[in-house]
Amino acid sequence: MDYRAQIGIRFITRRKGSLIAASLAVAIAILVVQVNSVIFQGLYDAIVRDQINYRFGHVYITRQEDYITKSDFVLINWLERIPYVQAAAPRIDSSASINATINGQLIHDYSVPVIGVDPVLDKEASTMYQTVGAGGQYVSYRNSAVLGAIVDRDLGYPQVGDTIKLKFKDQFGNDVLRRLTIVGITTTAGSVGLDNSVIMNIDTLREILGRPHQTQSILVRLNDPSKDTYVKDLFLAAFPSSADKFKAQTIEESAEQTLSGFRSGIALINLVGYFGMMSSAFAVVTIQMMQVTSKTRDIGVMRAIGAKRKDVLLVFIFQGMVIGAIGAGLGTVMGVSYTTYAKETHMTFQGSLPLEVKYNWTSIIQTDIMAFVLAVIASIYPAYKATKLEPVEAMRVG
Repeated sequence: MDYRAQIGIRFITRRKGSLIAASLAVAIAILVVQVNSVIFQGLYDAIVRDQINYRFGHVYITRQEDYITKSDFVLINWLERIPYVQAAAPRIDSSASINATINGQLIHDYSVPVIGVDPVLDKEASTMYQTVGAGGQYVSYRNSAVLGAIVDRDLGYPQVGDTIKLKFKDQFGNDVLRRLTIVGITTTAGSVGLDNSVIMNIDTLREILGRPHQTQSILVRLNDPSKDTYVKDLFLAAFPSSADKFKAQTIEESAEQTLSGFRSGIALINLVGYFGMMSSAFAVVTIQMMQVTSKTRDIGVMRAIGAKRKDVLLVFIFQGMVIGAIGAGLGTVMGVSYTTYAKETHMTFQGSLPLEVKYNWTSIIQTDIMAFVLAVIASIYPAYKATKLEPVEAMRVG
């Protein structure tokens, strides 16, 4: 080992308090960045996950101007021939006025979104059916309905087996009344799903709206999510927009309105974390300056026996490398431990939305390298100050 490195390590390890304080400053800065990543990136990934599972799938197909008139049977069969496609399902969105009668009493009515789903295909392309509470079931027969938890609350908590009355407007503007039996209540954590909606059989909704065999959207679920752009482009090439005016979007595109705000928030939180890391660099500067003050006589002796200014400079830079390495190692252990805790305990946001916790090793390594480099850079100024000490003056001060 280079003698300057040996001297630097000896200097810093003799003052264990300074070494621990500087290393902890670096480690805590890394931990803050990792905690932010687990919570806020985990929240973002959780929202993407639920948007895929409940609303859009990995690829979301619509028609640019109107309902899809091409047979959904043909489209879904074509999509499921693609090796990366796990399943596809049609849906129709509408709205209706809703009221419920409980024990002969009319509960107030209001407008709610209505989602028409295929009872069989939707279970393959979406996990919405898994959110139905105990004692209930997903949409089954034609005149059945599943209430979102918010709708159920607003109607005074009707139970499975009660009936609701919906009033629709068909495509010609006529009122259509339909009484449906509640077969389930669905609750999606964080209200990312369909908690404010009524889910019903797609054929019943088509009949009510006077749109037989028409579809508004198709959710496509992939067994390899990384192929979403490939599947999207393949579909658009097979069904040119000039003929059918199809619109196909990946989850990032279809959920852009929801996700864009979260991306900005994550960028801001990460910026705050990196400012914290820069603050740790000031702590290293302070501690290194204390080292220069306490080692003034040693520096004078080094200069007196022939050490050059660059040798003194390297001594303190090696100290910064030791602090950075220990701090990065300790920060990594603390950050990974927190990530493991969050993953194993299934950490949730505000007690409802389960975070999507992942080990982002690329981000961890980048943060460690940044912390290490900042610790070294923070040592340059104290090292420069040390080189300015003249041998005779330094020994006299010491």
